[in-house]
Amino acid sequence: MNKSELIDALSKRESLTERQAADVVNLIFKGFAEELNQGNRIEIRGFGSFVVRGYGSYTGRNPKTGGTIQVEPKKLPFFKVGKELKERVNSGK
Repeated sequence: MNKSELIDALSKRESLTERQAADVVNLIFKGFAEELNQGNRIEIRGFGSFVVRGYGSYTGRNPKTGGTIQVEPKKLPFFKVGKELKERVNSGK
């Protein structure tokens, strides 16, 4: 499912216009991004949690030239699946 399919499903299920559903989805995504940007953790019970992990610099390889490059330190969002979601996926429900 992509973002537009999520908006469509929300609008049909909750009898919202596409615009209203898009506003709700965008508000949620914006809130997630803001919290992660501040270094906070997001936990959705029964689904999973999002955290920001920091990675140090390292020496990488440029795939075009084959030369080595220094990759700067970075932060990336990380998702850890919750127990209930994992069980649902594995049981096929």
